[in-house]
Amino acid sequence: MGCACEIFGGPLRPEIGFPLYDLRVAAPRRSTPMRDALFSIGTVGRLDEIEHADTVIVPNRPYVETPSRPALLAALRRAHERGARLVGLCTGAFTLAEAGLLDGRRATVHWNLAEEFRLRFPAVGLEPDVLFVDDGDVLTSAGSAAALDLGLHIVRRDYGAEIANHVSRRLVFAAYRDGGQRQFVERPVPPAAAAETLAPVVAWAQQRLDEPITVAGLARQAGMSTGNLHRRFRSELGTTPLAWLTVERVTLACRLIEQGVPGLESVARRSGLGTGANMRALFQRHLGVSPAEYRRRFAYTRRAATMSPTDAHTQRKANIEREADN
Repeated sequence: MGCACEIFGGPLRPEIGFPLYDLRVAAPRRSTPMRDALFSIGTVGRLDEIEHADTVIVPNRPYVETPSRPALLAALRRAHERGARLVGLCTGAFTLAEAGLLDGRRATVHWNLAEEFRLRFPAVGLEPDVLFVDDGDVLTSAGSAAALDLGLHIVRRDYGAEIANHVSRRLVFAAYRDGGQRQFVERPVPPAAAAETLAPVVAWAQQRLDEPITVAGLARQAGMSTGNLHRRFRSELGTTPLAWLTVERVTLACRLIEQGVPGLESVARRSGLGTGANMRALFQRHLGVSPAEYRRRFAYTRRAATMSPTDAHTQRKANIEREADN
């Protein structure tokens, strides 16, 4: 619940210039116990507010063994039928599955509950090892950190990489972790000495993305063998050095496009993706759109800071509608 509020709530953000979302909290009751009754959420809005939402976020629920209220499940089904985007954070996936909205679709949930989820909802294509799953109009994530990852992914889908970067900097959170990364690693909290081995090489590479960087070069910079570098990346970041480097470069290319850098070849060269053809292939693989389509969708982000909140909201809705049309 807190992750959703951090990403989608809050007043006007000076660094962006307009409110990104109008967040409301709704529930079947006026007070809902959370965290084994450690605290309660009170004075929330009525459940019928879901009827007007563009995006409905279902946070983790207190007890997955207790069936969801029929009124809530019915409201979620109606929201889905009218085209709202549905998001299940952590055990919120159980609620979406109870409503029958995940049958035949890809989804994820916290690794500790994966087996129980699979037994209860065999019709769902569960992917238990990933951080989050974007299945178009229904998205699900694992635990709290993965909920932040998914939230930033949604901001990136709606507004582009530059604004998502503003949000991640405010949260002091990693700007981008691909949803396909592993949900849990061999050492979830690596020793300080181990963490220090990757931090310098990651920072070094991020400052040189436009240069020809190889995995061997990363290993030399880190002072270790390529095999050890692969093990470190897998253990600490849940991905390979090459996959990490590619995602960093695609993200940089997105930001350059949003900033108005002309010409695909120029963007490809400055982001380290080499050629326009290679950049087009990687955009299709990672984002599902071409660089030209990405520019068309997110060209407004440079103008957004000068928009009024009303105009910005109208622009956002138009952008979402264009994406739905595609």
